[in-house]
Amino acid sequence: MSADKLVRMANQIAQFMESKPHAEGVAGLASHINDFWEPRMRRQLFEVIDAGGAGLRPLVMEAATAIRRPSPEAAH
Repeated sequence: MSADKLVRMANQIAQFMESKPHAEGVAGLASHINDFWEPRMRRQLFEVIDAGGAGLRPLVMEAATAIRRPSPEAAH
């Protein structure tokens, strides 16, 4: 999946979660990504985050600490 598409998907979730109280939105965003994104997608998201998070909404960056980072061996 392209980084642009991944950023767009994460931002769509964040935009929805921004309608909730802040702490609930952060937790909801992390929970959604943890529950529904496969490790490969989360790994790609962390590549964007680790490179500075270009294009990601602030809520995605804030939720990153609660998103499970896949282990490198999950790529195989």
